[in-house]
Amino acid sequence: MLHPIEGRLDLHGMTQAEAHGALARFVHNSRDAGRRCVLVITGRGFGPTGPGILKLAVPRWLEEAGLRRHILAVAPAQPRDGGAGALYLLLRASA
Repeated sequence: MLHPIEGRLDLHGMTQAEAHGALARFVHNSRDAGRRCVLVITGRGFGPTGPGILKLAVPRWLEEAGLRRHILAVAPAQPRDGGAGALYLLLRASA
């Protein structure tokens, strides 16, 4: 990771609606604050039917037009930062 992690959002224990709103606010606030690299923790959420709902939903939400325009790249986190249960977001520089 070339950029230090400048912010973290942990979505554990949130409903889909809560997590979606928290993610949108976090991305917008982080970009407005000039942060470039942030970490979003979804959790692995493995259950009898597969990966957890938030682990599946967050990548879709990041592709929504309102968020995608603020994001340069999304990458899986290294094990030390949450591994399969987390994502790095590289944000565009604020104007």
